[in-house]
Amino acid sequence: MENVEGVRAMAGGESPAAGGETRARAGRLASILKGRWTVLAAGALMIGAAFWYLQFSTAAICCGDYDAYYHFRWSRMLLDSALAGQFPPSFNALPLTTLNPRDYVDHHFLFHVLQIPFTLFDDFQTGAKVGTWLFACLAVFACYWLLVRYRISYPLVWLVAILGSSAPFLYRIHMGKAMSVSIVLLIVGIHLLFRRKYRWLLPLAFVFALTYDMFALLVAASVFWAGVILWSERRLEWKPVALVAAGALLGFVINPYFPHNFQLLYQHLVIKVTPKDFTTAVGSEWYPYSTWEFLGNCGTAVVAMVAGYLAFRDAASRDRQRAFFLLLFSTLLLLVQMRWRRFAEYFPPFAILFAAFALEPLIAQVRARLARPVQENDAAATPSDVRASAEARMENARAWEFVLVGTALILLAAPAVWYARVTSQDIAGMGGPDRYRGGMEWISKNVPAGEPVFNSDWDDFPKLFFYDPQRPFIAGLDPTYLLDRDPELMRHYERIGRGEEENPGPIIREKFCVGEGEARRCARYVITDHEHEPFYNNALDSGWFDEVYADDDCAILRVRDEQGPPPPDNVPPGEDQPTEDGPDSGE
Repeated sequence: MENVEGVRAMAGGESPAAGGETRARAGRLASILKGRWTVLAAGALMIGAAFWYLQFSTAAICCGDYDAYYHFRWSRMLLDSALAGQFPPSFNALPLTTLNPRDYVDHHFLFHVLQIPFTLFDDFQTGAKVGTWLFACLAVFACYWLLVRYRISYPLVWLVAILGSSAPFLYRIHMGKAMSVSIVLLIVGIHLLFRRKYRWLLPLAFVFALTYDMFALLVAASVFWAGVILWSERRLEWKPVALVAAGALLGFVINPYFPHNFQLLYQHLVIKVTPKDFTTAVGSEWYPYSTWEFLGNCGTAVVAMVAGYLAFRDAASRDRQRAFFLLLFSTLLLLVQMRWRRFAEYFPPFAILFAAFALEPLIAQVRARLARPVQENDAAATPSDVRASAEARMENARAWEFVLVGTALILLAAPAVWYARVTSQDIAGMGGPDRYRGGMEWISKNVPAGEPVFNSDWDDFPKLFFYDPQRPFIAGLDPTYLLDRDPELMRHYERIGRGEEENPGPIIREKFCVGEGEARRCARYVITDHEHEPFYNNALDSGWFDEVYADDDCAILRVRDEQGPPPPDNVPPGEDQPTEDGPDSGE
């Protein structure tokens, strides 16, 4: 058999010894790849099971706000308009804001395209949840893949750390928004930087700019990498920065919403990127956590950052470039999240990645020290002593390694389980899948098409849009869109919503109008939830409104043509209600 193998090796241009060495090397490579695929598969199963449990803690599209309802409805509208040959569709739902039909910009364009397959489910909301689950899994799996790809020790332990890094991370990663996809794109970009395959950064940045406006993080990553190279190799690495910038610029120019997308980006930067308070109340995600909230919600991520800082050594070494980059990048994300809680989906996983890369050399040193055998030049040591010592040391090293890794896994699993439980409860407590359905069905049947409806709370808009995407509303997605277009109208909107206007009826009917001339239509109906009691009570007490619909989720009020007596209290809708001309004359 050996002769046959030798002939085969010689026929291939190799000596028998070289052929055996090649086969041995190939066998080792196959074993490594098999082990790597096993580890990746185990991690994928862990992520998928954990995230399925969290995503389906509610039947509604997750989580917190209703923005996902807007995103998935718009994805379906993109498909329908493309099939009808009218792409992109007109956005008519917020005509009084900077997102009016003429200036509307879909700054999540490719993300919405990626969601289209999930809008084809028979149950639209189930399809949306499956899509959100898949994107969330891909985001965490990408981080896990980076650990496996660069042979970081104990990747499954680090995966548990990522899953338990932060409660807000688990919560926000399950929202039907573009954050998950942006994390995947960031990991791809970081891998390209690490491998110095810079030419691929241009198409990646192009895709990123079309997908989400967080492409700015890829720009920051390229700048940090250039800084790392400058520090460690004493040379200017300009290509990654230039290619990312060029790709992002192309993504803005070769865009169905050019040039309005530049205007929207400018507005976002001016309004949101500020160290001061906002000029109007915006979503809670744009405000910071208190110190104790931050530490309690992101405890594992903060501990990982501290451990990474303590373990990191020798920033000028070429061997430490990746850890140095992750130190800079995760520190930036830490500072950003301390200012705006909406970045809670970025800082925690990258904090864990930084700790993993920073601690890897120390782990390798400890493992080598524990397994070091008796030296052969010891005069008292025989060859059998050396072998016995080596075997004993290896067994001892394995035992200690098992104990230390097991302890770390238990310590990390505790916050992971706790954060998952808390997040599941938060998700389960959000609004149900049919919230506002009854009210919007009434509006669709009774309010003429094209007539605007005054929504008393801007953050209810995505759910209202989901049920009637062609209906004009007053404010939505972000209150600054109305503020930027018409500050005076925004002032009226805020005062009415807070219940500060004594007679809001005439203001709604006369000022909140769409169209011009004969096509001008003004709001005559208001939809409000039961959390706006000051507005609701003030509106009815003013004598300018009738309640025409109410259920457990919302109430719909109609503005009268003239002020009259307030409607009787505690009378169910439809029973002895006053007409538009005033109350009934009989008792």
